[in-house]
Amino acid sequence: MIKLFIADDHELFREGLKSLLSREKDIEIVGSASDGLEAVNAVRRLKPEVVLMDVTMPNMNGIQATAKICSELPDIAVIVISMHNDRRFIAEALKAGARGYVLKESSPELMLDAIRTVSRNEVFFSPKVCTVLVSDYLRLLGNEEVGRASPLSEREMEVLQLLVKGRNGKQVADALSISKNTVDTHRRRIMDKLGCESMAELTKYAIREGFLTLE
Repeated sequence: MIKLFIADDHELFREGLKSLLSREKDIEIVGSASDGLEAVNAVRRLKPEVVLMDVTMPNMNGIQATAKICSELPDIAVIVISMHNDRRFIAEALKAGARGYVLKESSPELMLDAIRTVSRNEVFFSPKVCTVLVSDYLRLLGNEEVGRASPLSEREMEVLQLLVKGRNGKQVADALSISKNTVDTHRRRIMDKLGCESMAELTKYAIREGFLTLE
């Protein structure tokens, strides 16, 4: 059972999410909040596994609240939910420690996939968010940076591209016609080669170093 906390200052959206997600047998909503400060205090007390965090809230915004939660309680996975797919918001969410960034326009199925994915200590981004991140960072890096040699093999690059786009182990395995155990082996090797200890670090590294290509 995934213990979930929801923070959003729009009551209609917050209650709609609670109604939708409470129907899922593997999700238990342990609490909710309408501002960032209230969310931080409640999360400290309730210790959920996953937090859905709106960006724009009174008293303390979602980015600040995410940073506090991730700093004090690093085992809790925060998914930032927002109407904005601007790079600045996404980058700040990542720097704060968020494991996911989902647009509010996303389907219920995608939201559920995000919650279940980050609960497994993986990362998840809406497709539009991933495109913004990758395209912007590649443009900033420039041709010289993008063109430098990668320490990863061709297969490892394929696995990396899918992982940082929010695919879970089974989805990567299906896409590449390999076993999930093979995907897990590739993931460990990739993280060893790049000196990353978590999927969040791996995602930041991959984007920063230009190891991704747009499809």
